[in-house]
Amino acid sequence: MKKKEKSVIDWLAQFAGTHKKLYIASVILAACGVACSIVPYVIMGDIVTKLIGGNRQWNVYLYDGIIMVVCWLARVVFHAFSTTCSHKATFHVLGNIRKQVCDQLAKVPLGLVKDTPSGSLKNIIVERIDSIETTLAHILPEFTSNLMAPVVVFIYLCLIDWRMALVSLISLPLGMLAYMGMMIGYEESFRNTVTKTRVLNDTAVEYINGIEVIKAFGREQNSYEKFKVAAKEGADCYIEWMRRCNVFFSIAMVLFPCTTISVLPIGGLFVMNATLSVSDFILCIILSLGLTTPLITVMSYSDDIGRLRTILGEVTGILTWEELERPVTDIEKPKDYSVTLENVTFGYHDQEVLHGINMRMEQGTVNALVGPSGSGKSTIAKLIASLWDTKTGSIQIGGVDIRKLSLEEYNRKVAYVSQDNYLFDDTIRENIRMGRMDATDIEVENVARKSGCHEFIMQLEHGYDTVVGDAGGHLSGGECQRIAIARAMLKDAPIVILDEATAYTDPENEAVIQSSVAKLVRGKTLIVIAHRLSTIADADKIFVIDNGRVVEEGTHKTLLDQGMLYAKMWQSHIGVKDNEKEGVIYA
Repeated sequence: MKKKEKSVIDWLAQFAGTHKKLYIASVILAACGVACSIVPYVIMGDIVTKLIGGNRQWNVYLYDGIIMVVCWLARVVFHAFSTTCSHKATFHVLGNIRKQVCDQLAKVPLGLVKDTPSGSLKNIIVERIDSIETTLAHILPEFTSNLMAPVVVFIYLCLIDWRMALVSLISLPLGMLAYMGMMIGYEESFRNTVTKTRVLNDTAVEYINGIEVIKAFGREQNSYEKFKVAAKEGADCYIEWMRRCNVFFSIAMVLFPCTTISVLPIGGLFVMNATLSVSDFILCIILSLGLTTPLITVMSYSDDIGRLRTILGEVTGILTWEELERPVTDIEKPKDYSVTLENVTFGYHDQEVLHGINMRMEQGTVNALVGPSGSGKSTIAKLIASLWDTKTGSIQIGGVDIRKLSLEEYNRKVAYVSQDNYLFDDTIRENIRMGRMDATDIEVENVARKSGCHEFIMQLEHGYDTVVGDAGGHLSGGECQRIAIARAMLKDAPIVILDEATAYTDPENEAVIQSSVAKLVRGKTLIVIAHRLSTIADADKIFVIDNGRVVEEGTHKTLLDQGMLYAKMWQSHIGVKDNEKEGVIYA
C-alpha cells in the first residue's frame, strides 16, 4: 500500500512540535483582537443613531468615545501578544527545520549530497528557510483576524438588514474576476522564479569559489558573463511576471473596496421606500467600509502561501531522501574489528564502477589499496566508511554486516581521513577536538605532537588558537592534512582509513607523519590508499584495484614476484624517484 504523502500542514505541525500551543494562543489572541476591533464600528453606528434621534447629552458620547479608545488599545495589545507568540513559535520552527535538514544530510548517502550543488543546499538551509519567517509568524494571527473580521461584520449586517449585507458584497465578485486574471499562469510563473533564483545562487557560489582559477587562467570575462546572464534572467522573470499582472491587479484593487458604489444608491432606494431606516442605512455604510479591506489583506497572502508551499516542498524533498539502511541501535555486536567485503558492487547513478569486490582485512593489520587513477580505490574506502551503501554484496565488521549497526555507533568505530580535508572556520585546537569533543586541551596537544604537527602549529602567530579560516584557507594543503590526521587520531577509532591523507605533504614531512601514524594506529585496522608505493611497501596486505576489480593481493614481495600490474607500477614509481634524485623536471 502506497504511503500517504504528508501535507504542508502536517509538515508544519511536525516542525512546530511542542510549540503548537503558541500558535493556538496566537490565534485565540488574534480572535480577541478582532472582537475589540468590531466594537468601535457598532458604537459608531449607535452614536449616529443617537445623533439622528436628537440626543445632545455629551457625556453619553464621551463615554462611547472612551469605550472605542479602550477597544482600539485592547486590539493593539492583543495583536502584539498574538504576533509575539507566533514569532516565538516560528523561530523554533525554523530552527527545527534546519536541524532536521542537517540531520538528514548526515543520514543519506554521500552521492545524494554531492549530486546537489552546494549553492542550492546553502540557499535552502539559509536564505529559503529564513524567507518563510514572515509568512509563518504573521499568517496565522493576521490571516485569522483579517478573515474573521469581515465574517463578523457580514453577520452583523445580516442582523441589521440581510438585503444590505448582500448589496455590500457586489463589488467582491467583480474584483475577484480581475484577481483571477492575475492568477493565470501563477504556478508556472512562480516555479520559473524559483528556478531562475536557484540558478543565480548556484552561479554566484561557483563564481566566488572558483575565483582563484578564473583569475589564474584569465577567464574573468567568460565567467562573469555567465553570472551576468543568470542575474539578468533572475530579474527578468520577476519583471515579466509583474508586468503581466499589473493591469489585473490595478482593476482588482480599485473594485474590491468600492462597496459604497452599490451600498449608497441601493440603500438610498430602500430608505426612500421606507423599508430601511436612516440610522440603519448609515450604520450599513460605516460597516461596509470595513468589510473588504481585511479580505484584500487575506488575498495578499497568496504569494506568501505559494512561496511557503514551494520552500517546504524543497525542504521536505531533502527530508524524504532515501537514507542509508541502518537501524537505530546495533542488531548484532562485531566480534572484532576485521573488515570484509563480499561480492560488493556499486555504481554512480546507472554506471557501475565496482564489480564483485572481495577483500578481507584482519584486525590490527595495515592494508593498502593501490591502482591506477579512477580504478575505484577511494570508492571502496568511502563504502567502508559508510558514506554510501553497496548496490549488492555486503561489507562486514567483525563478521557483522554494517547495515545491522547503527550509524552513530559505526561512526565511532571508524576514523576517515580523505585527501580533501575540510577544516571549519575555527581555531586549530577546536578543529582537532572535533575528533573527540570531550578531549582536554592537553590531550589535543599531545595528539598533535604524536601526529607531527605540534612544531608548525607553535610557529603560527596564535599557536593552537590560530583561526584556520574558511575551509582552512589560512593554512597550506599539507598543514590542513596534518591537522585532519591529528583529528582522526584523537578519535581513537579501532578502524582508520587514510585516503591519500598525505597527498599534499612534502616528502620530508610525509616521512614524519607516516612514522607518527604508525605508532598511533598500532593494534588498529588501518586501510591506506596511496599513489606513492614506497609508503606502503611494508603493509601486511596490498590490494591492487583496476577497473573496479581486485586483480591482485598479497605482500609487497609477493606482488613483485608475480610480475603483474603491481610490479609494473612499482617499476614506474622507482623510475620517477630516480628522476627526482637526478633533478629531472617534467617537460
